[in-house]
Amino acid sequence: MNRIDSLFRNKPDQILSVFFTAGFPTLHSTVEIIKAITAAGADMIEIGMPFSDPMADGPVIQKSSDVALKQGMSMKLLFTQLKDIRKETDIPLLLMGYLNPVMQYGLEKFCEECAKSGIDGVILPDLPLEVYMEDSAKLTGRTAGGSLQDLFLMHNLHAVFLISPQTRVERIREIDRISNGFLYMVSSSSTTGIRHGFDTEQQAYFERIRDMKLKNPRLIGFGISNHESFSNACNYAQGAIIGSAFVNMLGTAQNLEGAITKFVVGIKAGDQ
Repeated sequence: MNRIDSLFRNKPDQILSVFFTAGFPTLHSTVEIIKAITAAGADMIEIGMPFSDPMADGPVIQKSSDVALKQGMSMKLLFTQLKDIRKETDIPLLLMGYLNPVMQYGLEKFCEECAKSGIDGVILPDLPLEVYMEDSAKLTGRTAGGSLQDLFLMHNLHAVFLISPQTRVERIREIDRISNGFLYMVSSSSTTGIRHGFDTEQQAYFERIRDMKLKNPRLIGFGISNHESFSNACNYAQGAIIGSAFVNMLGTAQNLEGAITKFVVGIKAGDQ
């Protein structure tokens, strides 16, 4: 069973997923950060694949990607860093980034390396559902082949898709039908960033999605920055994803392990 499925089966609520950018704050801190997040009690980790044009990311994550790339982070190096990661953690790991670097690396090679490393899922915000479903030959240049979905399933990778307040009901149900793992509920239509609290319009959106009784569990992302916003998000979904606030903390941390422990415990317990 995929570790993502196992997580949601065994823990139906209060799930905390933490995002960080590979290669930030230092080029070789990836494994150290994963180990510290795991030890601090997070339930899932999203590893950002740095990209030069991260259209869905706010200034904090954009800056971390820029720093990581300038320091020499690449897809090849990331997979080298992750080759023994399953000796360090057994919680679900996902790669999050954009389609262009994955295409440049090679779709089949990417999926193979994910499987070797024990990656459980992939989040590509700019991957259209239709492209995911159609013949992958159009993307890979091969004369024949199944869909990108087939390729993911072959390597036990869950493709996680995003929905937003502007996503039509019919589209949400289509995404829910085709995707697996969980739905990434974007809390607003803006880019990622540190915000405080949800307004009435966002809460109405959360309630609307909750009442749709979708088959996939849901995690809320964008704007989760502290214990209060995490707890509030958990009232409407199985959990939440924290990214910008965590990455911002990494950029100023003097002691990574200690700072990560304090941060994650604070998000979960409220004693930041």
